[in-house]
Amino acid sequence: MILDTPARPAVRPAMAALVLAVLLAALDQTIVSTALPKIAGDLGGFRDIAWVTASYLLASTAATPLWGKLGDMLGRKRLYLVATTAFLVASALCGLAQDLPQLVAARALQGLAGGGMIVLTFALVGDIVEPAERGRYQGRFGSVYGVASIAGPLLGGLFTDQLSWRWAFLINVPVGLVAVVLAARALPAAVRKPAARIDYAGALLLAGAATALVLITSFGQRWGWTSPGILALGVAAIVLVGLVIPVERRAAAPVLPLSMFASRTVVLASLIGFVANVAMFSVLVYLPTYLQVVDGVSATLSGVHMLPLVLGLVVSQSLAGRWVANPARLRVILVTGMALNVAGLLLLSTLAPGTSQLTLVGYFLVTGIGIGMVPMVALTAAQNAVPAGDIGAASAVVTFARSIGAAFGVAVFGSLLGDDVAHHIGGAFLWITPVVVVGTLLAAFLKRPQATV
Repeated sequence: MILDTPARPAVRPAMAALVLAVLLAALDQTIVSTALPKIAGDLGGFRDIAWVTASYLLASTAATPLWGKLGDMLGRKRLYLVATTAFLVASALCGLAQDLPQLVAARALQGLAGGGMIVLTFALVGDIVEPAERGRYQGRFGSVYGVASIAGPLLGGLFTDQLSWRWAFLINVPVGLVAVVLAARALPAAVRKPAARIDYAGALLLAGAATALVLITSFGQRWGWTSPGILALGVAAIVLVGLVIPVERRAAAPVLPLSMFASRTVVLASLIGFVANVAMFSVLVYLPTYLQVVDGVSATLSGVHMLPLVLGLVVSQSLAGRWVANPARLRVILVTGMALNVAGLLLLSTLAPGTSQLTLVGYFLVTGIGIGMVPMVALTAAQNAVPAGDIGAASAVVTFARSIGAAFGVAVFGSLLGDDVAHHIGGAFLWITPVVVVGTLLAAFLKRPQATV
């Protein structure tokens, strides 16, 4: 019996609510990219405009472990409704912001809530469906990320040009209200566990370490990778991570149970998720830039050119989710997906001005298939490797690793790319390929998980 599910809900309406919420959270990671110039012009903050994106990423990453643990302790449905409601309030505040500090503060609240929505969504799938079916349903969320990565910038540009940049945020409110109503009706009622003292010390240490890591990856290129500020943040991250272990060992209900790291499957799944997101976000963020700068297409047409990649991602995500119902296939799926990631990056490393459209279609399709096969399968492996009561914590560990991987990938790739996109993009893809090769090797060492029922 799955924990916290006195009566299993109808899967379809519950999944509809979760998919809507993940779509909103995923879109808000990308939708502001094309609206930033207009936002900076209206609010007078060109110098600090990067904080509009960084504050969201910072808050969503820092709070991920706490959301996962609180969901295990207090019931995921209750917290999910709180997180989604807070996200809608923050979205409205973003749309109504009158200056840059107000917008940055609202984006931080939005990121805090959005991080909770994502990690609780992944954990709720464990409440709704049997272990053998989790991969199939988790695959839908991976497809949502792929679609959001393309649709976000397009919608942001459309709203900015035709209405106002404020609608990039305000549109969340009506869509999110539908998600809240569906979730309230369809998600399983949670059985609250006996009260335990919340691990505030562990949560603060993890949030501090995450903050340092995200600041390093977000501003390393701007401040200088060897600048005193970045070096100080690096030292702070190491110290804080070092303090986590003794604090969590003594905590009655640790926000990050050390038993997670005793599971080879959880550790490897987290590392694979980190590597996969380095590749995914490097590709999804910078290929549209290449198409616009080098091929001279519009923002809208760059999204059209990316459709083969999204198609490959959506199809492979769906198929991988179905195949992983047989645990014996899990390692094969991950190794194959990571190997296709390597192949896609090697193909993209040959990009140059004049690369034909037909060649790009082939390159993008291979890359999309590889990207789609990995993230949600790794998450499913971690969930199925732990007791039902730790599903939230395991989901948070993998999601946390993926968030750091996304920030790391975007920052390092941007640093490698520099200002000359046409001539440096191939070399940038080549430089990150060895990281993905390591991920492929890690996948080969993953044990066959035992389904948790």
